[in-house]
Amino acid sequence: MAVLLAATTSIAATREGQAALPAFATAVEMHKAMVYSIAWQFLRDRVVADELAQDVFLQLHKNWGRIESPTHLIFWLRKVATHRAIDAARKRKAHAETSLEETDEPTVLERVHDSFLSSYLQRMVASLPEKQRSVIVLRYQEEMELEEIANVLGMNVSTVKTQISRALYLLRGKVSRRLGKGNGQ
Repeated sequence: MAVLLAATTSIAATREGQAALPAFATAVEMHKAMVYSIAWQFLRDRVVADELAQDVFLQLHKNWGRIESPTHLIFWLRKVATHRAIDAARKRKAHAETSLEETDEPTVLERVHDSFLSSYLQRMVASLPEKQRSVIVLRYQEEMELEEIANVLGMNVSTVKTQISRALYLLRGKVSRRLGKGNGQ
């Protein structure tokens, strides 16, 4: 009887050939960095990003019975984290700036990673309108495909492409204006 019960549980857990969901605590541990990273990319405030991540996992706990698979879990977390981050950014309506005191000193050994450039690019992305910021974060930070972004944000794929194109156009313009001013032009 125990073998039959275990087999039935295993079949139910692996719906349509997908892997079984991990335990809730394991799911939190596996995905907390992703959720926090999405929140931080939007908000640029560690405390607020941490609170947002906690809220997302509280919401996940409440909806745990509705999560169908590990793939659905990741989709759900990205969607909820993105929407919560957009809501929090709208409430704050303030863009965080990184001062020189907060930026690490570049080292001689640091050839691949330029902290000033990285900080500058992060500020540029943070200055984008919310929709454009969300598609840029999901595309280039989370490395999601266009179809996945469209599903997470409830947009058409063509809208996602348009938002990415507009965001990149804005970023290029901001950078070229900044470089133009810096070169005395």
